[in-house]
Amino acid sequence: MFGNLGLFGLFLGSMLAATVVPFASEALLAGALLAGYGKWVVSLVAAFGNTTGGMISFAMGWLCKWEWLEKYFRVRREKLERVHSKIARYGVWAALLTWLPFVGDLIAIAMGLMRVNPRWTVVLMFIGKLARYLAATGLLSLTGWF
Repeated sequence: MFGNLGLFGLFLGSMLAATVVPFASEALLAGALLAGYGKWVVSLVAAFGNTTGGMISFAMGWLCKWEWLEKYFRVRREKLERVHSKIARYGVWAALLTWLPFVGDLIAIAMGLMRVNPRWTVVLMFIGKLARYLAATGLLSLTGWF
């Protein structure tokens, strides 16, 4: 779908993967590497795209009210309070974990709900996501895919 768009496709796919849209960006990462792009370029583009998507999730949380989550998404108040307490424990440092599959989007949304500092959130989110993509390109190079 995004493969013919080169690095822009990698950016878009990585951005979608960090939102509530279920999408795996690793296939695009491998495709970009197979197309001959360097590890650092691919990792940086994917990290920028994924961070953009993560900040979209963060903004959704920032603009949303807890009551809306309960009403429209059927999320129980108790579950929201558990997430809230975990984010409260780590604060802005939780942004380093937004790369995690399945829960990363929830972390970003919860951080927005809690009005965590957006400047530090984007910096730490980018660092975590860049580390993820550098690890992925490293693993792909070890397997001999490119």
